[in-house]
Amino acid sequence: MPETNIRSREDEMKLNQARIWIGGIAGGVVWNVWSFLLNMRLGPFYEAMQKSGLFLKQPRYPLFVGQWILLLFVMSILLAYLYAWSRATAGAGPKTAAKIGMLVGFCAGVPGNFAQATWSPIPRMLPLGWMLELWIGAILASLVAGFLYKE
Repeated sequence: MPETNIRSREDEMKLNQARIWIGGIAGGVVWNVWSFLLNMRLGPFYEAMQKSGLFLKQPRYPLFVGQWILLLFVMSILLAYLYAWSRATAGAGPKTAAKIGMLVGFCAGVPGNFAQATWSPIPRMLPLGWMLELWIGAILASLVAGFLYKE
């Protein structure tokens, strides 16, 4: 009898892997669009910091833009997994997805950029933009993943 209960519990805990990946990739697209739009607004700040010598004229990593895009997709897929795992305890829906995005986005975006704003001789608009890129991006990606996830 206990074996039967274990099997039914395992069946309840199965995640829809395909929907997680679809939601994660779609969330990654949304996050990358948000990132692009935000960084277009920060462009003049980047140019000024390069001219002043505070930023490198060329990235240290030659494929940085591609790597950043990939990282946002990876983070979006991880957010989709967090949403799917938490549905059993926190409930399904946009409220749970938004909470996950807010928590992960805060952890990813606030501490490091707060330190940058405090200690770097760059305009505070840059760390603010980077913080918003991660925090709002995580919320958007979580909401998309949550919307697309089905058991």
